[in-house]
Amino acid sequence: MSVNPELQGRVFPPVAPYLVGREKVREFSRAVFARNPINHDPDAARAAGYADVVAPPTFAVVVQEATLAQLLAEPDGGIDFSRVVHGEQRFTFSRPIVAGDELTATLSVASVKSLGGHSMVTAESRVVDATGAHVVTATSTLVVRGDE
Repeated sequence: MSVNPELQGRVFPPVAPYLVGREKVREFSRAVFARNPINHDPDAARAAGYADVVAPPTFAVVVQEATLAQLLAEPDGGIDFSRVVHGEQRFTFSRPIVAGDELTATLSVASVKSLGGHSMVTAESRVVDATGAHVVTATSTLVVRGDE
C-alpha cells in the first residue's frame, strides 16, 4: 500500500496538553549531552532570565511525538511504520521551551511526494503554550520506503 497523497493539507486535532517537567528536561539534557547550566540548574536558568530550566532545542520532539502518532495511525494514510525512515527534522522557535510550560501541538501534513517508488511525507507540528502563543514548529520529513 502506498502513502495516500490526499494526506497533504490534512490537519489533525490538537493533542492533549503536555506539561513540561523539570526532571524531564534534565533527563533529556543528559541524554543529548547538553551541558549548559540553564538546562539543569533552576538558579542558573533564572539568572539567565528564564522561569525554570530550559529544554534543549530538540526537546520539541517529545511534544511532537503525539502528533506524529496521529498521522501514523490514520486509517487511510497508507503509512506502514515498519517502512519509515526519518529523513529530516527542523525547528522554528518563537521562544525556548521551559519547565512548567503547558504545551499543545497540532499537526498538519505539508506535503506528500513520491520519489522513485518511495514516499516523502512532511508534517508540521505547531506547538503553543497555555495562552495560545506560538513556541515552536517542529517539521519532520518521513521517508516511507516502497515495496521491495
